[in-house]
Amino acid sequence: MASAADNSLTENYSGVWGNRIGFGRHPALLMIDFMQGYTTEGAPLFAPGVVSAVDESVALLATARQTGIPVIHTNIRYHAGHFADGGIWVKKAPVMKDMVEGNPLAAFCTQVTPLAAEVVLTKQYASAFFGTSLAPMLVALGVDTLLLAGCSTSGCIRASAVDAVQHGFRTIVVRECVGDRHPGPHEANLFDIDSKYGDVVTKKEALDYLNRL
Repeated sequence: MASAADNSLTENYSGVWGNRIGFGRHPALLMIDFMQGYTTEGAPLFAPGVVSAVDESVALLATARQTGIPVIHTNIRYHAGHFADGGIWVKKAPVMKDMVEGNPLAAFCTQVTPLAAEVVLTKQYASAFFGTSLAPMLVALGVDTLLLAGCSTSGCIRASAVDAVQHGFRTIVVRECVGDRHPGPHEANLFDIDSKYGDVVTKKEALDYLNRL
């Protein structure tokens, strides 16, 4: 049963935020930072919610590949030793220094490893758009809808969702396919994304959409 606070929040947002943008006709799937540092117990970045998100994303990724839509992956890499390419970000979040070449924690999760023909964009900051060729590539491919899966919900998913809508794409976050280290920020950021920046949809809705293409 919803609490009084929940009802107040729903009423407060009703008719103001939360409009639906819906799916377009030319989607791409963006798989954000599914690296083993988030799924390895004992690792500083370990996030239980990402473990389930990886498992849930297997079917989404397989369906995207079957339909032939563009599939793009991101990872994070820094220059070991000085981490100058991480700028202030790695000072704010020094835990990200695990993301260097050769560290097993920086490797892709095996269940969702990119295929040789799939683009992998390497980034240093939260948004998949910042400092990468993602936006012009999507424009050149004729993409109008960007499905997001990956981690973390409160970090790279949110930052990428905000940038996606600002670049003119229908932004769709697949609820079961994103994860975080704690349910609180996970749910709070899904609420914000769904209210202001895109549509948060179930995996079934996303799969049904892809299967209709």
